[in-house]
Amino acid sequence: MSASEGTNEPSIRLLLVVAVALVDEDNRILIAQRPEGKNLAGLWEFPGGKLEAGERPEVALIRELEEELGIKTKEACLAPLTFASHGYDDFHLLMPLYICRRWEGVPQSREGQALKWVRAGALRDYPMPPADLPLIAPLVDLLGA
Repeated sequence: MSASEGTNEPSIRLLLVVAVALVDEDNRILIAQRPEGKNLAGLWEFPGGKLEAGERPEVALIRELEEELGIKTKEACLAPLTFASHGYDDFHLLMPLYICRRWEGVPQSREGQALKWVRAGALRDYPMPPADLPLIAPLVDLLGA
């Protein structure tokens, strides 16, 4: 029996994306502001992005960090923390969040996005997409306010 059999819910597209909380030596987290012209422009989010066909989340994250921020990390430096599951109007988003404390290079905007280092407790002061909001509490639990 398929997942939609026996229910009245219509089939909806599932979008898998991956995100990371880069944590610096001062326990601050890097967030990026979505640039003008993109969906949800102006909102702050964790770096990451969509998985390509056949790509594992960790591999996608390593690729996205190099493309977006010009930094390199290794799979061993990525620790899964939590995930978000959020229904938008035309798709459902599933987003694992990893923690990364070790990388090579200095994060720099390569896609026109503003970057900011903030404490976990201050994340609530930045407008974020609805899917990102449930990720804040586990970060505060882990890193403190």
